[in-house]
Amino acid sequence: MKPINSKHDNLFGFDHEARSKSGSRFLFGIDEAGRGPLAGPVVSAAVCLKNFDFVNRVGDSKKLSCQAREKAFHEIFERGWVGIGIINEQVIDEVNILKATHFSMTTAVKDLLAKVPGDIREELKHPGTVKVIVDGNSYQGNIPFNVECVVQGDAKSFSIACASIVAKVYRDRMMDKYHKIYPQYGFSKHKGYPTRDHRAAIKRHGFSPIHRRTFTVS
Repeated sequence: MKPINSKHDNLFGFDHEARSKSGSRFLFGIDEAGRGPLAGPVVSAAVCLKNFDFVNRVGDSKKLSCQAREKAFHEIFERGWVGIGIINEQVIDEVNILKATHFSMTTAVKDLLAKVPGDIREELKHPGTVKVIVDGNSYQGNIPFNVECVVQGDAKSFSIACASIVAKVYRDRMMDKYHKIYPQYGFSKHKGYPTRDHRAAIKRHGFSPIHRRTFTVS
């Protein structure tokens, strides 16, 4: 099967420009999943691609089918280094969802760095070697790299789109596991988001241990 680079030209172009403008050799794309749900963690992914010769479709994770996301998910791990950051519902309630999201993004970058081979990790310590692009309009995190926020970045950048897919698939799998523990809430269907059925289940059964107590249910 031939790579489908032509379908990704706009996304590739954004990444190429972001890297060339900054003079960086490596580009990290970051995105999250799970800011809006009433239950479960917020999960972020940081992706640094080694090559862009993808066979599977990559794009905004919300616009891809579950099957397409799963296929892309496996290829992203084959073609890049990937870090994951998970912040649970207790921390979300303690610090608020925005700070928790930024914590998860920072954790994802640290996890990515742990996956990179030692010789490259040393290279990353040199100023200007890494450019980080984050989906959204703000990021307050403690990482020693040049960071740029990109509004709707998962629709503009290939690396951010990859991160959005990884974060979405990873979190969905977690919520599927929680469904087996708390089947009465239907987590396998809505993944913790505030659907009508989910709100009704909360009113009927009360909160589970993974519900966010500071989020409005009604």
